Amino acid sequence: MKNIAVVMGGYSDESVISLRSGQLILKNLDTSKYRIFEIHILLEGWNALIEGEKFPIDKADFTFTKNNEKISFDIIINTIHGTPGEDGHLQAYWELLEIPYSGCNFYQSALTFNKRDTLSVLSKFNIPKAKSVYLSKGDAISAEDIKDQLGLPFFVKPNQSGSSLGVSKVNDLSEFQKALDYAFAEDHDILIESYLKGTEVSVGVLKYKGKTTVLGLTEIVSQNDFFDYEAKYLGKSEEITPARLSQEVENKVRTTAAKAYEALGMSGFSRIDFIVMNDVPHFIEINTNPGLSGQSIFPQQAEYAQIAFADLLENEIELALNRKLLWKK
Repeated sequence: MKNIAVVMGGYSDESVISLRSGQLILKNLDTSKYRIFEIHILLEGWNALIEGEKFPIDKADFTFTKNNEKISFDIIINTIHGTPGEDGHLQAYWELLEIPYSGCNFYQSALTFNKRDTLSVLSKFNIPKAKSVYLSKGDAISAEDIKDQLGLPFFVKPNQSGSSLGVSKVNDLSEFQKALDYAFAEDHDILIESYLKGTEVSVGVLKYKGKTTVLGLTEIVSQNDFFDYEAKYLGKSEEITPARLSQEVENKVRTTAAKAYEALGMSGFSRIDFIVMNDVPHFIEINTNPGLSGQSIFPQQAEYAQIAFADLLENEIELALNRKLLWKK
């Protein structure tokens, strides 16, 4: 019987969402096939949780000891949102230890966590996107120049963060400095993007049974000015699956989502966000560890696609084991 570590938590403000996501995975793994362990990676420490008791993880080999038994893992299912589980750090560490893990490779994790670099790669594949300006803390910034380049309104985003943390919509230049401060509190680099007026759509994509598979399209109708943290996790939005799009536009979104997924060399779960403007899907971002809590979109899309979540997890385990075979070559 293989030992599976379900790893959750993380070092960012998204850790609370990750802990909820991990619970859904724990509920859907087959306990008759696997020994399943809940692993928390948090700023206060790395621990295995067993019946409320914590057992420290040895970072030298990612094991823990209980009753003089040293327990190691055959497979890791990673559901950390943000750093260090969605930016490639843990993936590279596990690869050095030769422990197979779910999701994409460490390079794809690092690439897609960086919004600027992701957009740079996708620009070579003619995937529509917003106009953007990239800035680092300390750079000279002219609000008027930004307005001239992007128009109003525009968005200010941390270059590396998730769950819309640090994101602001600037409707007037008087709001610009506050938006900068908010974004720079999350990251030293920021992305300023033009506003795309259209329908926001979130698309679940994964490699399933060897094929790039688009699960479903979810239309996001936010009660707030945009799909921010409050709208995502505190019930301030309506999520409509399937999205209310014509068949022609839906096909465009599906094709573009699959194209972006493959262009980025992805494997495993992902959620890709688009704004459909003038019937054209514009890429916003990709999440390589999408939320899997009760409020999350990805499980809804799996249900719409009539694929049991347990089957998706079995597929992830198979992908992880196949990845380990490639390391041996």
